[in-house]
Amino acid sequence: MLLRSFAIQGSWNYEILIGNGLGFCIEPALRLLPGGKGGSAYREALARQCRYFNAHPYLACAAIGALARAELDGEPPARIDRFRTALCGPLGSVGDRLIWAGWLPFSSILAIVAFGLGASTVVVVGLFLLAFNVGHIGVRAWALQRGLDEGLRVATALAHPVLRRGPEVIARSAALLAGIGLPLALHRLIGPGTLLLGGSLAFVIVGAFVIARARGRAEGWRVALGVLVAFVLFSVISDA
Repeated sequence: MLLRSFAIQGSWNYEILIGNGLGFCIEPALRLLPGGKGGSAYREALARQCRYFNAHPYLACAAIGALARAELDGEPPARIDRFRTALCGPLGSVGDRLIWAGWLPFSSILAIVAFGLGASTVVVVGLFLLAFNVGHIGVRAWALQRGLDEGLRVATALAHPVLRRGPEVIARSAALLAGIGLPLALHRLIGPGTLLLGGSLAFVIVGAFVIARARGRAEGWRVALGVLVAFVLFSVISDA
């Protein structure tokens, strides 16, 4: 189920969003129902789990584990449906704050710090991929295990300190890293001379103006990734 969760968005569509993907991820557990694969209990449960569902793709692992446990425990179908619907909102909002607004910008800024310290293009990109993937794979595995352990009581997992305080702590850490990394990165861009100083200052002023005008429309993870891409492209060009 954990391996299948990496493809949970593979059948995304406007009608049921990741509903089919959720059913695909839960399917291995449903083979343990009475009658085995192809039995009536298996078919009914699989059809039930392939309906509309929407949540953050990483935190959806909590729903995968919890719904699999509910089906194997023989919970009434009506109760499973209500529980399934109730999971969408919390798993979506928590996942967005923790991953898209937290861990992804943090990983990007960490790579920018490496760039500012003189790391090569391979190291910068590798550090970003390592940091981000360690974080999101860990979240997937933890959420799936909690869902399997708690079943219909998985809502208690959303009160975990990592989910409640994590976004705030990560945001502060990212701000600290940005204060360290951006000056270092700009220093590496400008170099010992002042030839690029005017252009760099102009870029910073224009960027600040654009972000200020965008206000709530500028998502942190998009800004962080954009800056990271710019530094990586410069590193590639300068190495060449």
